[in-house]
Amino acid sequence: MSAHESSMATVPPGRARLARRVAELFPELSYTRAKRAVEGGQVTVDGERVADAGAWVAPAQRVTWDRNLPVERLVEGPAVELVHVDADLTVAVKPAGLLTQPTPAREKDTLLARVSTALARRRSAGAPRVFVSVVHRLDKETSGLVAFALSRKGLESLRAQLEDHSMERVYEALVEGELERDSGTFDRALIGDGTHRRRWVARPNERGKAAVTHWEVVKRFAGATHVRVRLETGRTHQIRIHFASAGHPVIGERVYRPIRMEDAEFEAPRQMLHAGEIAFTHPATGTRVLLTTPPPADFSAALASLPRARRGKVQS
Repeated sequence: MSAHESSMATVPPGRARLARRVAELFPELSYTRAKRAVEGGQVTVDGERVADAGAWVAPAQRVTWDRNLPVERLVEGPAVELVHVDADLTVAVKPAGLLTQPTPAREKDTLLARVSTALARRRSAGAPRVFVSVVHRLDKETSGLVAFALSRKGLESLRAQLEDHSMERVYEALVEGELERDSGTFDRALIGDGTHRRRWVARPNERGKAAVTHWEVVKRFAGATHVRVRLETGRTHQIRIHFASAGHPVIGERVYRPIRMEDAEFEAPRQMLHAGEIAFTHPATGTRVLLTTPPPADFSAALASLPRARRGKVQS
């Protein structure tokens, strides 16, 4: 076999894990090198690249190893939590500090990459690659639930629900100061693209994009408030801007906290914002799906560190 040829073999009788079978078929490879070749994208099963070293391969399936293919390492970051998976969609838990999808800088470790990797490891050998498309995003420093479409039908349905506001997204936030009322709505249009122009609430003479944020107090603290927030619209940084413009920026806010305000009383490693609930109509069944995830450890720690409530928990 020349250095520029790929190696082929027909799998002998009996199912086996792919990495083990590659090592058996190509004696020049140790098991460790065979596993590395699979995970690096150098192995195909019946013409389809399979990067899951533990995938089962059946008898009669043709395995190909091409040593000349560039190795494409799968992301080895922490495993992503998928709270729901079916043929049309999946919902994942995004940790704070991770981008939802790559920027023009083409970052490799993103939530999209981790979800794609997790789904690739689930599929059986020879199965077609999974279609994965972002439906909506969370800020890098915001934690919580993000939906991805796994079919064209899923993508069209979920995006339509975003547009008509029938997809419900509920957040928890810790904000500076003590809100006067127990609930309310910010109905203030936003303007700017966050890059070359300012992004803030539109002035009376400016035409912005409609932005509506509903909120209710969960618990009051001395100098801070725990709120539950429901988005009616989904503009970029909407929650952060609305609360900052009202004089109650999210604790840990670095971008939109008004300069006129005094130094923040509470410090946090990131903005204390968590997307804990999502609800939508399933594209295939028409049933309503409600998914939740609790706040991560840093949010809970920040909540526990706040001074004792002055007025106590809001009564329902």
